[in-house]
Amino acid sequence: MTKLVLTRHGHVEGIDPPRFRGRAELELTDLGHAEARAVASRIARDWSPRAIYTSPMGRCRATATHIAEACGTETIVSEGLNDLDYGAWQGHSHDEIKERFPDQFGAWFATPQLVRFPDGESLQDLIARTADMLRLVVERHPNKGDTVVLVGHDSVNRALLLQLLDMPIATYWRITQTPCTINEIDIEGDRVRALRINETGHLEGVSLGA
Repeated sequence: MTKLVLTRHGHVEGIDPPRFRGRAELELTDLGHAEARAVASRIARDWSPRAIYTSPMGRCRATATHIAEACGTETIVSEGLNDLDYGAWQGHSHDEIKERFPDQFGAWFATPQLVRFPDGESLQDLIARTADMLRLVVERHPNKGDTVVLVGHDSVNRALLLQLLDMPIATYWRITQTPCTINEIDIEGDRVRALRINETGHLEGVSLGA
């Protein structure tokens, strides 16, 4: 059995008010580091991960480093966990894109499965990448009791959970992923059990001074 502990990177600028961050390099804020320390402490307390896989983006690698230090486990960078490529929309605020491309912006929230970002990816591209990542992790860590931590992005985590929960891609917006959340999934053969989704109790009381 493979146990997946899936988390998202800590807070960065551009979450609120929202921007299409994607492949833009953004450092964790002070709050983001505090959140990362909190999730690292939670993971170290409850699990003994054999591996920590992370997106190549700096915000994820920084979060993974906090987890690795708490758990005594090395990190492995995986392109399969990289954020969705928003192409020409990257770096722009939601308000800017809504004003310039109202039809395409509306479609992204109404029918995300039908959207391809200009010069970027579609959700189908993201699903394919993350599916390959899931196969790799399960193949590398098939033993009973193997726990693997994945540090990804909002979009990446949604794509992974859609597959694990056998949900259609059109339901992309039904899943929420808070920074440094906890998702716990057990995979045994063709059986998948979701034990926790977007659990954030470990973040209660987290502040800039934490």
